Amino acid sequence: MRVLTEFGMGTSLRRGDYTEAAARALRDALWKSSINAAEWLGRDKAEMRLQVQIAVQKPEAVDAAELAGVFPYGAADISVGFGGLDVPRPEGLGNPTILAHAAITVTFAKDAA
Repeated sequence: MRVLTEFGMGTSLRRGDYTEAAARALRDALWKSSINAAEWLGRDKAEMRLQVQIAVQKPEAVDAAELAGVFPYGAADISVGFGGLDVPRPEGLGNPTILAHAAITVTFAKDAA
């Protein structure tokens, strides 16, 4: 059963780090809400299933295993696809500013009680 979906945005302003931009997008989504769904449904937080979508201009540059460490509980299924935005530096030198988008959908298995 789908309980909620939350969205976030994160950036890497100077280092060109797609994984850090994605992690910041996840933290933005998580810190915007207090998820009391487990308690409300009488479930353990460990039962939460987190369907995570990340969008950046270079999906292959994101370390999804590192992103799993952002979540304090639950099992995260992380997919990384094309999206987000790379903003060139005004002077044309160095790494672009990276903008990552994240969507986190929280579910519980129907058969868990």
